Amino acid sequence: MFKYFGGSYIVTLLGIICAYLWGEHFHAGTGFACVYIALILAILEISLSFDNAVVNAMKLAKMSPKWQHRFITWGILIAVFGMRFIFPLAVVSIFAHLNLFNVLNMALNDIRQYEHYLELTHAPIVTFGGAFLLMLFIDYFSNPQKDVFWIHTIEKPFQKLSKIKFFNAIITFLAIGVLLWFFPADEQKNILTSGIIGILVYLAIEHLSKWLEKKQDERAKICADTVKCSGLVGFLYLELIDASFSLDGVLGAFALSKDIIIITIGLFIGAMFVRSLTIMLVEKKTLKQFLYIEHGAHWAIGTLAVLMFVSAKIEVPEFITGSLGLMFIISSLISSVLHNKKNG
Repeated sequence: MFKYFGGSYIVTLLGIICAYLWGEHFHAGTGFACVYIALILAILEISLSFDNAVVNAMKLAKMSPKWQHRFITWGILIAVFGMRFIFPLAVVSIFAHLNLFNVLNMALNDIRQYEHYLELTHAPIVTFGGAFLLMLFIDYFSNPQKDVFWIHTIEKPFQKLSKIKFFNAIITFLAIGVLLWFFPADEQKNILTSGIIGILVYLAIEHLSKWLEKKQDERAKICADTVKCSGLVGFLYLELIDASFSLDGVLGAFALSKDIIIITIGLFIGAMFVRSLTIMLVEKKTLKQFLYIEHGAHWAIGTLAVLMFVSAKIEVPEFITGSLGLMFIISSLISSVLHNKKNG
């Protein structure tokens, strides 16, 4: 077990030390309180991201060992400093029309004003994430090559919709259109733009990935270069999925702490454990032993996408988000075990 989680334990220890020193130095005597909050945030991140680990493992299993290693090294830096630290600052900077360095200074020294701007940009943020994940959910269950069904009465008819070109984009765009009805005209532009970007980013990554796979089959002589590119595209794809999954955790973290450094430390610890769990699932080939867990993970994705759209207007507690996703994972796991016993 230490083989997979050793790095996570080290990150946890370093995170505890940094959280304590930050609290003692900048908040005068709140070291242990900062450590406590950081650990709670780590637990929150892990509980909300179990389905993320399953999805990551499915994609990662198709990548070369080199790119798997890069996902756990480069990927964790992007996930933490890119998504958990830079992303909230960049979003506020873009939508509030503020300089990025001014936003950073605000986050460190005037947290109330920063939180105010973050709330103003909440709807566009979750609309982007919701659109990307809804595209992923629809794409999976409408795949015409899919021959295994978990919830047969829903998944089998759903597959027939694949005959409609860009069906996933049409449904997602309609969902964004419905969402716009609940917002005043002056807010609709940013929300619509974010949703469309979410759709386009998913389509671009998905089509590029399929194109590279096709070229790999057709041109064996450039196989090495194509594999290298496919690994890069897969890596970027995983990072985008991870980013979309982590939106609820990043935004929910501000309910526990307003200090962006403590938030980053806590989410770093949680993200590292999720990465370690992903690698363990891949190397132990756990997913192959459970027929329906992939389905459960994608139902969790669909649920999260819907909840993100809802949270653009109505606050959705993180407990509900995490519990529903975990419910689908556990249910699919139980179904897989029963299937193995029946056919064992």
